[in-house]
Order: sequence, then C-alpha cells, then structure tokens
Amino acid sequence: MKIAILGSRGIPNFYGGFEQFAQYLSIGLAENNHEVFVYNSSNHPYQENLYKGVNIIHCYDPENKIGTVGQFVYDFNCILDSRKRNFDVILQLGYTSSSVFNFLFKNVRIVTNMDGLEWKRSKYSKQVQFFLKFAEKLAVSHSDVLIADSIGIKEYLDSKYNLDSKYIPYGADSDQQHDLSHLNEFSLEPFDYDILIARLEPENSVKEIIEGFSMSASSRKLVVIGSTSTKLGQYLKNSIKDDRLIYLEYISDINKLNSLRYYSNLYFHGHTVGGTNPSLLEAMASMALVCANDNIFNRSILGSDAHYFTSSEQVSLLVDSIIKEDYSKFVAANKNKIRETYNWATIISQYENELLEV
Repeated sequence: MKIAILGSRGIPNFYGGFEQFAQYLSIGLAENNHEVFVYNSSNHPYQENLYKGVNIIHCYDPENKIGTVGQFVYDFNCILDSRKRNFDVILQLGYTSSSVFNFLFKNVRIVTNMDGLEWKRSKYSKQVQFFLKFAEKLAVSHSDVLIADSIGIKEYLDSKYNLDSKYIPYGADSDQQHDLSHLNEFSLEPFDYDILIARLEPENSVKEIIEGFSMSASSRKLVVIGSTSTKLGQYLKNSIKDDRLIYLEYISDINKLNSLRYYSNLYFHGHTVGGTNPSLLEAMASMALVCANDNIFNRSILGSDAHYFTSSEQVSLLVDSIIKEDYSKFVAANKNKIRETYNWATIISQYENELLEV
C-alpha cells in the first residue's frame, strides 16, 4: 500500500503521544514493505526527507506565528498536498483541526483515529467545545473506518453514531533500559519520590494530585513533569508552596522519562477524557506502580492492578500509605499486559490489517 499519516507534528517524536505513535507505526509499516509517508510540520527540527525508511513530507505550519489557528492552516496544507500523491489510504490522527477540510480528500480511503473526547476538555470555552462536537461529527461522516484507542471511546462512538468502530490501543516498548544517571541529573534518590507526567490541565487531575501530595505527611518528593506555562501550571506553582514539589517542565527524552518512572515510588496518572494514553502504557512498561484517576478509560487498561483516586484526600492517603515494594504483583501484571496486548508488533499488525481491509 501507499499510505499517508496526517494529524501529527511529525517524526521523529519531539512532542507527544500522536507523534510517538506515528513514529512507531510508520517505521513498522515501512519494514513490512509498504510505501509510507508522514506529514511533518515545517517547524519540526528534523528537516530530512527520509527517516528510517519512512518518507517525510514537510508542510508549512504557521502555528509558531499565529497560535492555534495555525494548526488549521497546517492541516489544510497537508490535505491539499495529499490530493496530488495518489495514496491508497490515509490515516488521520485526530480530527480537531482537520475534519472541516475532509471534503477535500478525493479518490482515497480515510481511516481516522478519533483520539479522546476532545469536547469535554475543561480548558476549552463553550464555543470551542461546540465546534469540537461539530468537528467530531464531520470526522465520523467523512471517514471509511473509525479507530478508537480505548474501549470507553469505542463504546461512546458506537452508541452515539450507531456504528461499529474498531478498537486498537496504543503500544509501548517493554524492552527498556533504566539508568540511575538520569536521577543524578535531578538530585533524586531511587524510590524516594512520586511522579506526575502530564499536561498541566484540569482534566488531567493535576490540581487534585499536587494538592493531595502537599496535604500528605510523606518525606518523599513529588516530581512534576509538564510545562508550567499553562494557566493551571502557573497557578499551582505560585500558590502551593511546598519544598517537596519539584517541577522539571517538559522532558522529551523517552529513555530519561522511563528511568524516572521506573525508580519512582508512585506514578500518578490523572487523565480523565482521553483514550488509551501513551504515557500510561509507558509507565506500565517501565514497571511503575500506578495510582490512576478512577474512570472507565484507566480501569479498562489497569483493571485491579492499580490504586485509584477521585479526590485530593484520596491522593493524600495513597501517598501516606502505599510503598511500591509491597505491590510487586501489580507491577509485574501490568508489565505482562504490555508484552501480551500493548506491544508495538501487535498494534502495527492490527493497523496494517485494517488499512488493507479498507
């Protein structure tokens, strides 16, 4: 097949979940002898035209000049370019800024990964939430196949739009190296800290986690990884004064992140509106002991092999009472899920089958 992947900022990954997914999937499909193209933002630091057998198409992206509206311009440019490439199938990652232009696709099959329930994110205004619901409908109507990356998202799509979406989660790499030197860089000791890795937005339970930790009597530290430039990030950093809180901002190095996860005592995962979040799978693969927000998305992956919370008070109790070494069965069970269900070879094969079928 001649396959295009749209909707990410590009590969190799310097940004986040969709970019990491695009990297693993595109390389895997290329290794299976498909002709694969990934669209990259013009702002992407990688400016070559080939990456590990994957063709890179660079499209103009003015987001660094005009903000969020630039995402629409970038997606529009990608879709226009795709019209002249004669692709067999296009895989769209997300729909928030691309679905309004889906009518421009011609003579090609469209498979869309629907991401999470974007319109539920509290950081968006009512007007933006209304638009995102509209964009979701457009994506559904213009796609030949919808892929849900979690059971919860599949149930929502199938019920709301009376269809049969395909469930394919993200993957994670179970073969990791964990280097103590990454802890030394931040003056951390093994298992003497808890960790939170997330965008500092309300729907990721960031406030509940940080407030709950601050309420605890623990002598450990809480390492917070995520840009504090958000409104909530600035508020928390300035209003909660606690010497145990360590803000490391955004870290893109996956090996460094995996080491920090592995040597943590508790790993907090507060996401509430997404699907199968890549950072959760990476935490499981890194043998972290997960404390997750109690919702269908997280429970469908973790099952009984995690601790759950819904409030700051519950976070505080977990911090004061849970030691990682007492829950080795949880850690081992989650690692096994990555090997058996959420490994990249399986995920790539499932996507390849769907693309071939459509």
